[in-house]
Amino acid sequence: MRQKYVVGNWKLNGSLPGNETLLRAILAGVKPHPGCHLAVCVPAPYLAQVRGLLEGTPVAWGGQDVSRFEKGAYTGEVSGAMLRELGATCSIVGHSERRALFGDADAIVAEKFAAARKAGLVPIFCMGETLDERERGVTEEVLARQLDAVLEKSGAAALDGTVLAYEPVWAIGTGRTATSEQAQQAHAFLRARVGKKDAAVAARLPILYGGSVKGSNAAELFAMPDVDGGLIGGASLVAEDFLAIWRAAVAAG
Repeated sequence: MRQKYVVGNWKLNGSLPGNETLLRAILAGVKPHPGCHLAVCVPAPYLAQVRGLLEGTPVAWGGQDVSRFEKGAYTGEVSGAMLRELGATCSIVGHSERRALFGDADAIVAEKFAAARKAGLVPIFCMGETLDERERGVTEEVLARQLDAVLEKSGAAALDGTVLAYEPVWAIGTGRTATSEQAQQAHAFLRARVGKKDAAVAARLPILYGGSVKGSNAAELFAMPDVDGGLIGGASLVAEDFLAIWRAAVAAG
């Protein structure tokens, strides 16, 4: 059985007192559960604080992006080794906001994926289509292009032990959510495409759904055979909402 994941993406949110309040509330409602993993991906300045609050608990922590460079004259970048030194176990790679706002083309995302793997991080590799692309019926073409960039650079075996995330851009922060059937169709396509390269890796590869997941729709989404949890944005900033999604993942697992 594949592992389940619920990963919170705080995006550009947080404060020292607010982070502590949020994480203490989450910890009060979480118990370890075999096969289900809970994590938060936080802004880099808060990694040390989050480590102090979460070390030794069931909640892991990670970065929201990772540099494709290991070190050097790259002002503002955060390397995989730096994330690991602060106890991070994972990092988001290729989030749609990085692609759209900061120029992370497919080739750059593939380099970041490789850099995360080299540093010992679990990449949470994001893919998804815009509303225009969905309406033009090219969702699978877009997903194939984004996935193939990593497959061509690193190979299918490099996906083993990592996490994919399907995040339809039109459903991020909009209140719109892909139907469970739409999510399942995209996840099944991604799994099948990896399976053409390596069936064993594809079979155990967790694929998360990201796009306005809430406690009210998580159970239906997570009941789909190829949906293995969620990459959670706004709801990860509210403890009870995040815990409701976590409980849905545990029940589905």
